[in-house]
Amino acid sequence: MAAGWNSKLIVESWSYGSPIATSVGLAVAARHTCGRHMCVVPDERSRLGYIKAMEESGTLSSTAVIVGEAEEVMEGLHDVDFLVVDLKRKDFATVLRCAKLNHDGAVLACKNACHRGISGFRWHGVLEKGARVVRSLFLPVGQGLHVAHAGANRGVVRNKKCPSRWIKYIDHRSGEEHVFRG
Repeated sequence: MAAGWNSKLIVESWSYGSPIATSVGLAVAARHTCGRHMCVVPDERSRLGYIKAMEESGTLSSTAVIVGEAEEVMEGLHDVDFLVVDLKRKDFATVLRCAKLNHDGAVLACKNACHRGISGFRWHGVLEKGARVVRSLFLPVGQGLHVAHAGANRGVVRNKKCPSRWIKYIDHRSGEEHVFRG
């Protein structure tokens, strides 16, 4: 998915003991797009575990591993095109909120969505103010995957004189279709 979006900066958060398959896929995608793959880990133990697992898979050379608190690390990363957050991390909301997304749009993915038991997960509750979620979906892959596309943010404020648009929402649980003016 990251290679399909031609992502130049791919960032993921990883915790000790998590599977490495996603990281390997992101490293390969970064290599194909001539982009950078950065992994944010909370402590030195996680960094060593990540490096060992990536060395065993043979894809470590293209990945930068950053240790630190989510707020500090994400402040230094600008124009993120693709962000993968593990919902097993306690600071997953901070990682999402502090991410400086690319102004042309970005793809956000939250893995292990079923693990947290967040039935009412809302992207607007965890993203920075002003981020515009164009589309989001839940995929029943592994432990669940929430994916969202944050649209281009060019500072365009909607004019009050512009006619409103129709918004269609489909409730996936009941199958009902809701149409309303936005």
